[in-house]
Amino acid sequence: MFLIKLNKTTYLILCLVVSAFLFFGLDLFLGSVQIPFKNIISILIGETTEKESWQIIILQSRLPKAIAAVLCGGALSVCGLQMQTLFRNPLAGPYILGISSGAGLGVAIFIMGLSFLGFSTSNLGLSANSGIIIASILGSFGVLAILLSIISKLKDIMTVLILGIMIGSVITAIIGIIQYFSYDAQLKSFIMWTMGNLSSITNSQISLLAPIVIAGLLLSFAASKNLNAYLLGEDHAKSLGVNIKKSRIIIILITSILTGSITAYCGPIGFVGIVIPHLARMISNSSDHRILIPLSILLGINVLLIADIISQLPGLEQSLPINSITSIIGVPFIIWIILKNKKIANLN
Repeated sequence: MFLIKLNKTTYLILCLVVSAFLFFGLDLFLGSVQIPFKNIISILIGETTEKESWQIIILQSRLPKAIAAVLCGGALSVCGLQMQTLFRNPLAGPYILGISSGAGLGVAIFIMGLSFLGFSTSNLGLSANSGIIIASILGSFGVLAILLSIISKLKDIMTVLILGIMIGSVITAIIGIIQYFSYDAQLKSFIMWTMGNLSSITNSQISLLAPIVIAGLLLSFAASKNLNAYLLGEDHAKSLGVNIKKSRIIIILITSILTGSITAYCGPIGFVGIVIPHLARMISNSSDHRILIPLSILLGINVLLIADIISQLPGLEQSLPINSITSIIGVPFIIWIILKNKKIANLN
């Protein structure tokens, strides 16, 4: 009787919550070292286990990585949804618009630029974690600010998308110059970062990242009304009492904070921000952001957990960059979006 009373959206959300818990548990269970599931539960609730090494693997490696996948999936999905609404373009997203590249430039300056001043991020401790996040957020905010200043002067939103790609290319070139003059250790560290990696994140980094992401997601949901108004056009939004300029700034800040913080520790993970919002619209058949935001968060969490499980190559000691997995999943979907939408600028 209870299931009959549930509407479609509530039922979808419950199913996604259950599947997220299942994939989270599977992410903890799978790896190069086989650990019995009952021992994993014992470790999570604070009990002792047969081998001390199992406790180290779960608490210091697999658990932070799984939590990072949850935070990353939810944050990037909401960023993509907000960008597609703000720019009214189905292909808008942190990766395509160059926002992730801007965050990467901030990280490149912080990681490799410090070496020119005689500093090493490994010796900075907690300040290094904070510095990477700040540098990444500033980089993503800079790109978003440039794009927003351009969109106010151009009527063709597709031009803004092209400019975003061009800005990303210029930033990539600047990063390449920084890499050329950097030392081997910093260069290797940055190249590994660009591949997208959840396994290197630590508990101390999670303790910084989690509050930022949670706050950003709550602010995104609070902005649902303004995002819904944007779908009807700026003139209609103004008639509803929405302060367009203020709303844009708030959305930009939220997206910069989420993209910057995630990119800082997990690397530039692509295509999640483009694909997930479309999946949320498809399965909900709704354009209401009060529905799309929680759905996007849950879908993003599920997809990133699945991608992380695949990237581990269960049963083997090797692992793949998670950016490669999300690209394999995302590129065919983007091609489908382009073929389906004859007029890309018209966002349903």
